[in-house]
Amino acid sequence: MLIDPTSTYARAAAAAMNRSIDDVIITAFNASASTGVSGGTSTALPSSQKTATSDQSDGLSVDKLRSAKYILDNNDVDPSLKRYLVCGPKQIQDLLALTEVTSSDYNVVRALATGTVDSFLGFQFITSTRLNLDSTYTSDRLVFAFTEDAIKLAIGKDVSAKISERADKSYSTQVYYAMDLGATRMEESKVVQIPCNE
Repeated sequence: MLIDPTSTYARAAAAAMNRSIDDVIITAFNASASTGVSGGTSTALPSSQKTATSDQSDGLSVDKLRSAKYILDNNDVDPSLKRYLVCGPKQIQDLLALTEVTSSDYNVVRALATGTVDSFLGFQFITSTRLNLDSTYTSDRLVFAFTEDAIKLAIGKDVSAKISERADKSYSTQVYYAMDLGATRMEESKVVQIPCNE
């Protein structure tokens, strides 16, 4: 028996809400964005913002990272903006097998010593297990490079929580969490899609 099951439930529900926020943001990377004065135009992520559009036999590589960096640089993206790369555990494993990432001759962060890749080529890495597979090439995980202002999250209604007992369920604890949110790409030129074979 848990001494205070309510707090455990509350933490689990809060974690679920954070995962939902992640899902909304990840969807916005590749979804059509409403543009124009009244938002009547639907704009997809252009093919010029994708490092590859066909099935690749390799995972995340230094070449793909360089391509993503080139696309952002070539779009005149302000170099002072923080750049992020969200990828899965498999992509981190791919990078940890590369000498350029793990050697202190190339990288000041000793990735093998910590078992993580914190930053490389100007990208700060975010690991997520919630990234989608490519709908066409289902062995490709869609990884995204982006700047700090590329995606905007709008919270219409902040988190409301209610923890109570249900008399009709033998007084079991009921946890209710709800919020209203959405996300969109603000500028296509600041998001790069990188398909990585798994």
